Amino acid sequence: MPDADRPAVPDPDADLAWCHEAVQGVSRTFALTVDTLDEPMSSYICLGYLVCRIADTVEDADHIAPDEQAGLLREFDAALDPEDDTTATEFRASVDQYLPPEGERSADWEVVAEVERVFATFEGLPPEVRRAVVPPAREMATGMAKFVERYADEGGLRIETRSELEEYCYYVAGTVGNLITNLVTTLGNVDDERTERLYEVAEEFGLLLQLVNVAKDVHDDYTEENNVYLPAEWLAEQGVDQDAVVAPENREGTANVVSRTAGFARGFLDGAQTYLEHVPLVEGNTLAAWTIPYLLAVGTLRELSAHPERAVTGEGVKVSREEVFAVVTAAHEHGRDALPRLRESIATQPFHRAPSTAD
Repeated sequence: MPDADRPAVPDPDADLAWCHEAVQGVSRTFALTVDTLDEPMSSYICLGYLVCRIADTVEDADHIAPDEQAGLLREFDAALDPEDDTTATEFRASVDQYLPPEGERSADWEVVAEVERVFATFEGLPPEVRRAVVPPAREMATGMAKFVERYADEGGLRIETRSELEEYCYYVAGTVGNLITNLVTTLGNVDDERTERLYEVAEEFGLLLQLVNVAKDVHDDYTEENNVYLPAEWLAEQGVDQDAVVAPENREGTANVVSRTAGFARGFLDGAQTYLEHVPLVEGNTLAAWTIPYLLAVGTLRELSAHPERAVTGEGVKVSREEVFAVVTAAHEHGRDALPRLRESIATQPFHRAPSTAD
């Protein structure tokens, strides 16, 4: 929405509808999740995700100097802090100079431009929901700031080791696993044993999804954001310098590291599945909403195994629309007991081509 057209009088229903529409533009996969949840969880997750996406967009911006990025992320954290006087309006004023011109903004930057609307809508949610979302969102923002500051002299992130990659993925995605768990355990009547088990594996669900992104987006992360998440220590074993990660002569070596990263991601599949087997279906939460991104990650890992070089060349590594549709349908039709069978099937071949139980 053009800045001049931003409503002077808040309309909570219109603002919530805008937030749901905004999710459709910033993430196809997360939009599927939000659409598959029922109310009120659909709106809780929608707002929680948009809050986190604002921080993520700032962290990914290669046109903002690292020290200024870190400052914005820390100001965003302060705006989330209920004990701090910093407001979303102040953050909006600080980020204004970095916004692309009206009419040229991506969906991500449009959400940043509408941070006041997102915060106002978020603040209209029940207090227990806000208390569930704010701590992990703040941890994400401050963790991102720490990484930006760590690599300020590089002009972009340059992950050095496997352990550092896991640390980064925790801040940008493991925190989201904790956010979801905060919500479902706070709002549901969940016993202590089940709650403990959920928190044991919540981070693994987020790490799985983020590591899949790291493996499949090597080309775009470097060429569009000047970030290299493939660990330098793994690339060095292949004779590849991080600043030549997508060079044609390094295609094979980088592809080998893509495969290694995909293997690292597979190590979190069991934990993510355990999470799905225990997550309570309360306040509109649905199993299908979380089964869909899980199974799509399995399918993407299959494609990465078959064509790791496509993550390097920019051809893209993703499952087809037909397979996405088949996964969405299966997620709605099957329960927890089908998860191992669905995972095994998708890991082997595109799901829409797999023989059905009737064949």
